[in-house]
Amino acid sequence: MMFDFHMVVCVKIVPKPEEVRVDRESRRLDRANARSEINPPDMNALELALDLKDRTGGRISLLSMGPPFFEMYLRVGLAMGADHVYLLSDRAFGGADTLATTYVLAQSIRKIEDVDLVLCGEESSDGATGQVPAGLAEWLDLPQITLVNRVDLNLEDGLVRARRSLPGGHEIVTAPLPALLAVKTAANEPRFMDFRRRPWAMADGRVTIWDRKALAADPALCGSPGSPTAVSGLEQARVRERKRLFLQGEVDELAAQLAAILEANRS
Repeated sequence: MMFDFHMVVCVKIVPKPEEVRVDRESRRLDRANARSEINPPDMNALELALDLKDRTGGRISLLSMGPPFFEMYLRVGLAMGADHVYLLSDRAFGGADTLATTYVLAQSIRKIEDVDLVLCGEESSDGATGQVPAGLAEWLDLPQITLVNRVDLNLEDGLVRARRSLPGGHEIVTAPLPALLAVKTAANEPRFMDFRRRPWAMADGRVTIWDRKALAADPALCGSPGSPTAVSGLEQARVRERKRLFLQGEVDELAAQLAAILEANRS
């Protein structure tokens, strides 16, 4: 039986880690010269949603916050199998920490309505705080399951059953719908974009853009004003050089020297 099950996948567009720089004056990431990509853990969340859609039916909405140029990256998710994109774009959202970000995301999910399951990657590659899934679940008052790598649905009983990845094993957790899942990084292998679907994904009407007013969001809770977190300073991490020793002599002498070194450093 196929159900009209609505999933929202939160997607962040991030700079490629090897190309990003930090502005020492503003203490923020300078992504001006960095190429962008969909946050890899969010791709795992999208793949999990697409797998559920393949098995149970339903539809997938992608949700992201950022400038208008993010749209071109989000349409890749449409070509992979998602059904619609909601892009939250307003200068009032700029400079947001995880608290302000989750507030705006929560406001948009309330506006979308009829959402049965929210999926997030466990963290972003640029911030790596892992706070967004939990913060969003709190704003929406939803049960949450973290470290998810596999999901099954029991829509007749209104339940989601997820497997959580833990050190040395896993556990199975069941929660009532609607719920929020934080998907473990590398939980699956995201599929490629379907090029037959690409013309549809690039067509007009696939992306809805909302600003602060459209969300009826409190300006005091958005962007920099709504962000209690501030970077107080930056320090360059010290690079520890590995000690190098060059041993000389015959084979027996080298073996004795090496044994003495290992014995001296055994503790």
